[in-house]
Amino acid sequence: MKQQNTLQHALLTGILLILTIIISSCASPSKASKDSKSSKRKAKVTAVETLSPEAQRKYDYFFLEAARMKEKGDYDAAFELYKHCLQINPNAASALYEIAQFYLFLKQLETGLSCMIKAVEEAPDNFWYKQTLAAFYQSNRNVKKAIEVYEDMFEQFPGRQESLLALIDLYNRVKDYPNVIHTLDRLEATQGKSEQISMEKFRIYLTMGDDKKAFREIENLAKEYPNDMRYLSILGDVYLNNGKTQEAYDTYQKVLAIEPNNAMALLSMATYYDKTGQKELYRQQLDTVLLNKNVDTDAKLTIMRQLIIQSEQSDKDSTQIIALFDAMMKQKLEDAQIPMLYTQYLISKGMEKESIPVLNRILEIDPENVAARLQLLSYAIKDNNYEEVINICEPAIEYSPETLEFYFYLGLSYFQTDKKEDALKTFRKGVGMVSAESNKLVVSDFYSIMGDIYHEKKMAAESYAAYDSALVYNPDNIGALNNYAYYLSVERKDLDKAEEMSYKTVKAEPKNSTYLDTYAWILFEKGKYAEAKIYIDDAMKNGGEESDVIVEHCGDIYFMNGEKEEALKFWFKAKEMGCESKTLDKKIERKKYIAE
Repeated sequence: MKQQNTLQHALLTGILLILTIIISSCASPSKASKDSKSSKRKAKVTAVETLSPEAQRKYDYFFLEAARMKEKGDYDAAFELYKHCLQINPNAASALYEIAQFYLFLKQLETGLSCMIKAVEEAPDNFWYKQTLAAFYQSNRNVKKAIEVYEDMFEQFPGRQESLLALIDLYNRVKDYPNVIHTLDRLEATQGKSEQISMEKFRIYLTMGDDKKAFREIENLAKEYPNDMRYLSILGDVYLNNGKTQEAYDTYQKVLAIEPNNAMALLSMATYYDKTGQKELYRQQLDTVLLNKNVDTDAKLTIMRQLIIQSEQSDKDSTQIIALFDAMMKQKLEDAQIPMLYTQYLISKGMEKESIPVLNRILEIDPENVAARLQLLSYAIKDNNYEEVINICEPAIEYSPETLEFYFYLGLSYFQTDKKEDALKTFRKGVGMVSAESNKLVVSDFYSIMGDIYHEKKMAAESYAAYDSALVYNPDNIGALNNYAYYLSVERKDLDKAEEMSYKTVKAEPKNSTYLDTYAWILFEKGKYAEAKIYIDDAMKNGGEESDVIVEHCGDIYFMNGEKEEALKFWFKAKEMGCESKTLDKKIERKKYIAE
């Protein structure tokens, strides 16, 4: 039961807090066999012993110096200084407690423990000394001694709850259930009646086989807070989870008679119908809960996830799940969590088209929902629907200006629909949003496309600067490398740089006809005709014969390799494919290569 786990977590947290206070160390042996009560008595005797003013000044000086060395991390010096403090006053609790840390760290547990015990004897009113001693016993599984110290602490410090939390854990460990109950009663006396304590007492009573007291404990909790229907619902859950179905039903009905829209009781009734095999009523109750505006979104999400799991493990019939989601979608939704879960479900079922209106509903509720926009964007990109990409991305950069993907695909779609100025403006705006955390690959693509646009606008300097920026962010941006290299070769400038960049692309994609053509053409421009022929042949074998540009290049390269008849055939073919270059016409007419 959830309430039991909550209490156990709270109790264990308390214990862990205590355990963390264990300080690993201690000094010269003392009479460790004495119990805490005899220690207290001895402390009353030794406490009257005092140092002379001069000795006290020396002790204070060396103790402070030891603390300073310890703070600096000079543990050897600190250890020696604490020993010197004990030479001045062998019964000084503060020095005994501190030096105990060192002995415990050195694994001299007996000596360290004796120092800790003596520190407690000399300062019986120090809560932290006792807690550290008790926690030491606890961590070393000396449960009996730990219980003795914690019990003594509770007597001495009744206002502190740490000892009670530790005792609950220890008594549970040794299965001393009567004392667990006794300790919980003491905790309840200091804290007041609470769900966590009552649920733990309920669990212990059940373990002890005392069902009567177990149920009375929860009944008393409900009586303690008669106006809080939550506790009455908890009582119903306890009945239901322990086989008392009629009592559970009566309790839930009592809650609903007072509060007809009580979400907790409505959910519990659904569980009741499910556990008692009344499947039709279970479904009806779920509908009631899921369409009830008083039931919070988290509860509805939990129910829907459970139903999805059940559906997937049985008939995998999505119609009922979709019907429930559709019914909820007709309501006024405060946030986008339910439609987000619905979207995930539809996508998991391969129903991408059906998810589109749900994604749009998400954006109505939460216009800044990046995940929903990116999902819609992925559909539009998949369909090559540039106008839809524009419709998605234009508002996206207003609501989510930090998401670079929206600028990228918006600019790209403008570019593809011949809105070059809009594309350039969008990319410039996107570049302005780049930060140290931005995806370098995306930024590189920004600059690469900007380079293409600048080249089309015959702004060569700006184009090359953009390509350079693209390669700064991603030196392996194949598209930028290819276009940069090709445009340099067309202008017959920086051919060594062009060859180096183009070779990278061919090495990365050795069967890409475009990259092979670029590399062949650069070699051609450099006068390496034999090498150029090897790469242009590869380009033609890998789909290059479909491109009039590559076919024309093939003719040029063959001509310079002395194969004039073959060159002429390629030029004629390029002409037939639709190439309308005047230079090509001259090549055919004169049957020779003519440079542009």
